[in-house]
Amino acid sequence: MSDNKEMHVLSIYVENHAGVLSRISGLFSRRMYNIDSLSVGETENPKISRMTIVTHADDNTFRQIQNQLAKLEDVKRICELHKDTSVLREHVLIKVNAKDSTSIMQMCQIFRANVVDVSRELLTLELTGGPSKINAFIELMEQFDIEGLVRTGLTGLKRGKSERPEELNQKNN
Repeated sequence: MSDNKEMHVLSIYVENHAGVLSRISGLFSRRMYNIDSLSVGETENPKISRMTIVTHADDNTFRQIQNQLAKLEDVKRICELHKDTSVLREHVLIKVNAKDSTSIMQMCQIFRANVVDVSRELLTLELTGGPSKINAFIELMEQFDIEGLVRTGLTGLKRGKSERPEELNQKNN
């Protein structure tokens, strides 16, 4: 068994009703699996939500996670998103001191970040991209005194055609 933990991104279609998130996060908690990030949202089918869970695990533990999730009645489909066959993105909002707004605006241009709010003292910026782009932008913004920061977890879709939520009549692992 390997102790080599790697990042895994799970895309999970689930029934869209109360308690599902609690059951899935409880499964991770009971088994001492860590959730690095979690995002959940309704799909184009309002009866189905898609959860994106990022976790670091060795191969054996990751298989256990998938097997345990598959046992849950509310889980309709599980797939792993790989960076070479998927589009993976995060979103970040950063509030920075506006003293050097010219330099901040130059950095925003380079990273294609948007200014979404302006006050006399602060600028609020938003950026969407992969984790390395987000990390690099945050690191550069630290010199401008970050006053607040919020970051989503990864979300993603497989490239190309995939099943639509209304086609998920039965579990499809």
